Amino acid sequence: MSSDGAYPRYQLPGNTTPESLERALWALVVLSLVGDVVTTFAGLHLGLAESNPVARGAIEGHGLAGMLALKGVAVGIGLICRPMLPEAYRPIVPAGLAIPWVIAVCINLYMISMAT
Repeated sequence: MSSDGAYPRYQLPGNTTPESLERALWALVVLSLVGDVVTTFAGLHLGLAESNPVARGAIEGHGLAGMLALKGVAVGIGLICRPMLPEAYRPIVPAGLAIPWVIAVCINLYMISMAT
């Protein structure tokens, strides 16, 4: 049994290819990762608390190295799983990493603005 044709195929807008979309999303992963780390530590410096218990444990136990190791594990899992997807769907890996970190940066910035 095949699912070919069972689902509509969508085209990316313009001349965007899955490869170029994936590259852009990996760049967003790097920016959002750095932004999350920087805003988290800025917030902690202002007296705010980390709400993620896993991240809190990593930070309390190992500081910046713990936070970077936690982020590295997430990126590593994404990189390990990436080849398991068809090429057209590989951009979902960096999107799945970047979206929560972009949201975390926005929340961190809001909390920092309320604390100052």
